[in-house]
Amino acid sequence: MSVDQNRTRRLFLKSSAPLAVGASGSLASILSFAQAPALVSLEASRPKMHHGVQSGDTSGGSGMVWSRCDRDSKMWVQWDTVEKFTHPRKVAAPFALEETDFTARLDLTGLPAGENIFYKIQFEDLRTGVMSEEIVGHFRTPSLIKKSIRFLWSGDTAGQGWGINPEQGGMKTYEAMRSLNPDFFIHSGDTVYADGPIQSEVVISEGPLKGMVWKNLVTQEKSKVAETLNEFRGNYRYNMMDHNVRRLNSEVSQIWQWDDHEVMNNYSPSKDISGDSRYAEKSVPLLTARARKAFMEYAPMRWHTQTEEQRIYRKISQGPLLDIFVIDMRTYRAGNGHNKQQIWTADAQYLGAKQLEWLKRELKASKAVWKIIAADMPIGLQVEDGLDKEGRPSFEAVANGDGPVLGREIEIANLLTFIKKEKIRNTVWITADTHYTAAHYYNPKSAVFKDFDPFWEFMSGPLSSGTFGPNKTDNTFGIEVKFQKYPDSVRVNLSPAEGLQFFGDMQIDAKTSALKVDLRDMSARSLWSITLEPKGS
Repeated sequence: MSVDQNRTRRLFLKSSAPLAVGASGSLASILSFAQAPALVSLEASRPKMHHGVQSGDTSGGSGMVWSRCDRDSKMWVQWDTVEKFTHPRKVAAPFALEETDFTARLDLTGLPAGENIFYKIQFEDLRTGVMSEEIVGHFRTPSLIKKSIRFLWSGDTAGQGWGINPEQGGMKTYEAMRSLNPDFFIHSGDTVYADGPIQSEVVISEGPLKGMVWKNLVTQEKSKVAETLNEFRGNYRYNMMDHNVRRLNSEVSQIWQWDDHEVMNNYSPSKDISGDSRYAEKSVPLLTARARKAFMEYAPMRWHTQTEEQRIYRKISQGPLLDIFVIDMRTYRAGNGHNKQQIWTADAQYLGAKQLEWLKRELKASKAVWKIIAADMPIGLQVEDGLDKEGRPSFEAVANGDGPVLGREIEIANLLTFIKKEKIRNTVWITADTHYTAAHYYNPKSAVFKDFDPFWEFMSGPLSSGTFGPNKTDNTFGIEVKFQKYPDSVRVNLSPAEGLQFFGDMQIDAKTSALKVDLRDMSARSLWSITLEPKGS
């Protein structure tokens, strides 16, 4: 008898009334009569996993698996290299308790390289011992030899009031990405819109869909801006209500980073919400702390707590062809401002000294052919953030208007010069944030600052949010726009129903090591493509 069957038997015996056997019926007939309601009771008492499973940060012989239960419970994981689970390995995982919103994760280690890994997750009720149903997930471990790699990236989920619309098929870009069967997916930030309430209906007021009523699923936590820890958590639970999201989560390993909307729009140490009537809690640091806790609970990522608590920047190796450098452009920045400092001072900080030195060190040490820097904001586009106290434009990203190098650009210039000096080849930047898709070539011949090697930056998004664009460029680093797709008219915040939702697709060929880049729309149609040949050392 299995452990689960034994627990089922115990629950049945507990829930059954004492039995008396007389002339009118056998014990077998009485048990048969009593079994049906007992089984119904068992099903109703099972722990539930409403938010599916996820995997993430697969690297070497390991991968994180994640799920959430609806009660205090213990997570159990089985894994195998075949879908039929002919030789499963069972591993006890951490507890899912209220303090983590009943989420739990396990770092599966000792996995074979270059293999499909199938896993099952169950939860055991800590009060009754009853087991939940199993949910099966899948990911791939990186290969130790040169093997073709395909990965996707994008950002911005459930923003600008465009939530889950069942009549439109939900968040369909997630299904388009899943259909390409990538090795992994990088969510480039704005994983939720904690400052973006979802209303039940939104009437489209202009354009070809004028008069259409967009109908959202709604929840209590998404009915207002997030302030409490439960409201921040509710933003993640909301996205996982979508069947497209849950399906991709279960089949494709992910790498998460964060940006501003995990807390609020354009947040930084200078953010002032004292006049924002939507917020009863006026402390941005407190809101940020709650938002970060919710992010860390729901992201399928490995927690870097040994040297720095809740660190988001990290390197994820994908074998000899690829290293991913996930950077954090939000946590260590100084306040948003005019961004024109002539020297690098504390108020010009963006990546921060510690992260910048880490990135330099890891880039220099990397032996991979391609080095992808996953950023949450673009380098050469101007992203404005209102006016500062003196009435001057304030900036949210790196760029601050045309050159020379000033403010936050000082850190980027320092990094680019380091890459050139150390002869670090084949660096490519990817990002999202601006709600349209584009290909940018940074050319020192066109730049005000010239001490760097040319490189590409590819931008794609949104996943399921409003569409905007384009942003003004900044010539400091010689940005050349090779392609961009955005709303053709002056309209902004286009709904996903208009089809302008985007993601990026990168494929590295095992034989040639060439990197093919496609910028795709929500139907997975390629809008623009380029193949980059690797350069030697």
